[in-house]
Amino acid sequence: MTISAADLRIGAAAVKITPPPGIPMAGYYYERGAERIHDDLFSKALVIEKDNIKIAIVSCDIISVSEDIVAEVRSLVQKSTGIPSDNVMISATHAHTGPVIPKKDNRDQSSDLLASYIQKLPGLIAESIKQAYEALKPAKLSFGLGHEESISFNRRFFMTDGTVGWNPGKLNPKIIKPAGPIDPEVFVLYAETNDGKPVSTYVNFALHLDNTGGMEISADLPYTLSSILGKIKDQNMVTLFGQGCSGNINHINVKTKEPQSSFAEAARLGTVLSGEVIKTYTRMQPVDINAITVRKRVVNLPLAEFSVDDLPAARATVAKYGKSDAAPFLDFVNSFKIIELYNRKGKPIEAEIQVFAIGNDLAVVSLPGEVFTELGTYIRNRSPFARTIVVELTNGSIGYIPDRKAYVEGNYEPISARVAPGAGEILVENAIQMLNELKIR
Repeated sequence: MTISAADLRIGAAAVKITPPPGIPMAGYYYERGAERIHDDLFSKALVIEKDNIKIAIVSCDIISVSEDIVAEVRSLVQKSTGIPSDNVMISATHAHTGPVIPKKDNRDQSSDLLASYIQKLPGLIAESIKQAYEALKPAKLSFGLGHEESISFNRRFFMTDGTVGWNPGKLNPKIIKPAGPIDPEVFVLYAETNDGKPVSTYVNFALHLDNTGGMEISADLPYTLSSILGKIKDQNMVTLFGQGCSGNINHINVKTKEPQSSFAEAARLGTVLSGEVIKTYTRMQPVDINAITVRKRVVNLPLAEFSVDDLPAARATVAKYGKSDAAPFLDFVNSFKIIELYNRKGKPIEAEIQVFAIGNDLAVVSLPGEVFTELGTYIRNRSPFARTIVVELTNGSIGYIPDRKAYVEGNYEPISARVAPGAGEILVENAIQMLNELKIR
């Protein structure tokens, strides 16, 4: 499986996107502001070119990317580099220790500090792609598959009372067993110049990034991952973390009583994952890239059902946000959903699916929400490509996307989901159709 140096070029770059202290932090149903910076956030870009066809794969150390930010980045990139908008894939790592990324319709309520940051963010992301484009040089790409099952856990459990619990607590005697699987696969794409100089490592793994907690800005696990791999390969190598389908996966081991929310815990998890990537480096195989092809499709997803009769109670609950007499957590979750669905006036949720075929053996699929791991695994299992990477929270953020059975089981993710049962399966079937369209038989 040889690659011609004359027609494959790869470039990578990282641009700092760290917000200032004081900015509202993302990830929870209560307000908090960043007190200091533990480590910087980055937009990291990988550009691959074959026969003048270029694609850009981007990973941002933030909780999500909104559709309007993606559109602005794509426009800026097309103007500065000529890379078509459909060939730009922008994902978020889902770190909970970064800035709030409000949807466009909600930004009139943002603080001046957050508004200023959001205004600058598309330009910074676009700059990372531009720098990667300008760094293009003859290179080769390799793929490796690792396996790590000690740091990720399904956070939904069958309980002795017949319910399905969500994060039900450590050593809870009512836990019977996990209600679903994890995805232990570690996907590694490694690029180096033809003379052996490291360019980038792209790591895809399914693990919800909420490992640090607290009030300090941090990239979470990817910070340690980048640091360690940089020491192993080259400090100038760009390491990207692509979030696998982890809508029902986190780092909490309920079988231990040890606390698991700290920078030390994020460092431990990053170190374990780095170790598996380092082992995977030893069994990398070259990717035979005969061509690069792209598909993008926007599908309409049906809205979750709700009753207008519940709207007054939902508004009353949301009005308590941040107050001492706040409502129970799941009441907040459901109330925010009801209000958002009501404001949509029946308009379905648009979801972008994007597929890059990099040669005839490797494909990258992007989905725009927090996708249950069963759905991502199903796409991979039915893909006609020998190696298929599925990345969630890409090119937009539409909330949780459970599989159909989770709606029957209930609890946090299906209560939070703005889409109706079966929406995840719609994404799956469309992604599989697109993969088959791109596969050269």
